Amino acid sequence: MQTRPKADVVICGLGWAGSVMAEELTRAGLSVVAIERGAWRDTSTDFPPAVDPDELRWHTRRELLQPMSVETTTFRNRSSQTAAPVRNWSAYQFGWNVGGAGTHWAGMSWRFTPWDFQVASKTRERYGNDRGKDLQLQDWGVTYEEMEPFYDRFERIAGTSGFAGNLNGERRHGGNVFEGARRRDYPTPALKDTHWMDIYRKTTEGMGYHPFTVPAGNISQAYVNPLGVTMGPCTYCGFCDFHGCGNFSKSSPQACILPALMRRPNFTLLTETEVLHAVKHDDGKTAKGVKFITREGELGFQPAEVVCITAYQMDNVRLMLLSGIGEQYDPVSGKGTVGRNYSYQTCSSVSGFFPGARMNPFIGGGALAVQIDDFNGDNFDHSDLDFIGGAGIMGFSTNGRPIQNMNGLRPGTKRWGSEWKKAYARDYQEAATIFCQGTSMPAREVYLDLDSNYKDRHGQPLLRLTFDWNRNDQKMARYVTDKAVEIMKQAGGQDLSIDNQAEKSWNPYMQHSSHTIGGAVMGADPSTSALNTHLQSWDVPNVFVVGASAFPNNGGYNPTLTVGALAVKAAQAIHQQYVRNPGKLVGA
Repeated sequence: MQTRPKADVVICGLGWAGSVMAEELTRAGLSVVAIERGAWRDTSTDFPPAVDPDELRWHTRRELLQPMSVETTTFRNRSSQTAAPVRNWSAYQFGWNVGGAGTHWAGMSWRFTPWDFQVASKTRERYGNDRGKDLQLQDWGVTYEEMEPFYDRFERIAGTSGFAGNLNGERRHGGNVFEGARRRDYPTPALKDTHWMDIYRKTTEGMGYHPFTVPAGNISQAYVNPLGVTMGPCTYCGFCDFHGCGNFSKSSPQACILPALMRRPNFTLLTETEVLHAVKHDDGKTAKGVKFITREGELGFQPAEVVCITAYQMDNVRLMLLSGIGEQYDPVSGKGTVGRNYSYQTCSSVSGFFPGARMNPFIGGGALAVQIDDFNGDNFDHSDLDFIGGAGIMGFSTNGRPIQNMNGLRPGTKRWGSEWKKAYARDYQEAATIFCQGTSMPAREVYLDLDSNYKDRHGQPLLRLTFDWNRNDQKMARYVTDKAVEIMKQAGGQDLSIDNQAEKSWNPYMQHSSHTIGGAVMGADPSTSALNTHLQSWDVPNVFVVGASAFPNNGGYNPTLTVGALAVKAAQAIHQQYVRNPGKLVGA
């Protein structure tokens, strides 16, 4: 087995979390080796803007995603069932190249609210100890105010477009008046409205709500970020999610970080190389590096002073379990922390049709939408409701891709022949959708562990998910979906089609979201969290685990911006504190 030269830090997975950490750590002077399972991908050559994107290849066949022959997970709704391997990516969208899922994401760039970080304490404070008693609620151990500088740093790197609704405590019309206070406005202005967004904005404002343009990683104008990387303006082509961006206008590691990172002599990248697990010293107290396998099947060892696990959320949890870092969570006893507090994203949609309209859906962007947060999080009074949490309710113009939109026809329309063709020609222009993206709260019986029946191609057990919707999330989804129906009717939509995904048992194949979170959560209490507030393992202090796996609960937002902010926070903790006192818990 080949042993490589020792590095200060080894990073396992070079997506958003890994690239942010590698940039911060190399800039601080540390030597960093990043190991990425996928190949190198340059979006400027793989997705040239002068060539029409290939929807069949990238969206329908999803060739940017990791093949299931490489890795999959197993799934069951309850622990009494036998889990089976997942064979089609829908809920899970593992990246398969340098840049990870940051290459193919849509671009919605949300900060979580102050309430999202303190769900347990705020719920008890406002509604008493009985509210949420069926859930496994816990605070993150950090507040929004503590996270704000790290959010700001990541937004500057990403070039995020938007308009602040709470600038230093000043609530501003046209922005999200419910957001936590920010010290600076977004780096680039908000995107422009489409026809449907304009209808949605005027309708919701007329109903007394507070519409705003969704903050976007599809940036609105040319921009040079703090790393000296130049990004271009979005062209509203509508080929964002599941596609790379050849314009350097979608925030991604390729567009924001890698051009600067790859020039640094203290950075080394190993592609098409898979980390099998971390290796601990004989005393078990710290890790000495990671064992990996190359594409050619050659085993190797990368020694390092610090191990950073920065892969997809599922892979982060699996690597911890395979490495023996932390104790497996047991839903019966409630003991153990690795695998605990898995959550998903509670989503629904309401589609309507506007006779004679020309919505021109081909004018789109992955994050192009107007949203109201009046029913998100704890922004509305839950006193007479039997659930906590809520959802952002948006009117979006994310894409007009012709294959994908074939399914968006009026209810009752034939799905073949001349009638179908005529209906599609009509409904393509007349359809509009309202999307509800809701919170997801953890429950005791939901968790991740290693499957005892199925192994991967290296002989290691697959990760197993045990999950179904809990009653809280089902009730919340029903409430916000009813609000979306009211808005669509008020806007003039007809022949409504409603899809509330929480109305039936969860499965991984027909989902509106890929936002899987938890399993290696952060917190101030080592009995309920696998990581401290710097994303450092309580049990093996030179291991840091960074990604959406750290979220104790899911907000009504996309996780990417919070992942990036946590990566900045963890990287600064390593080079500012940990390297000065190796082997110790940061802040202890």
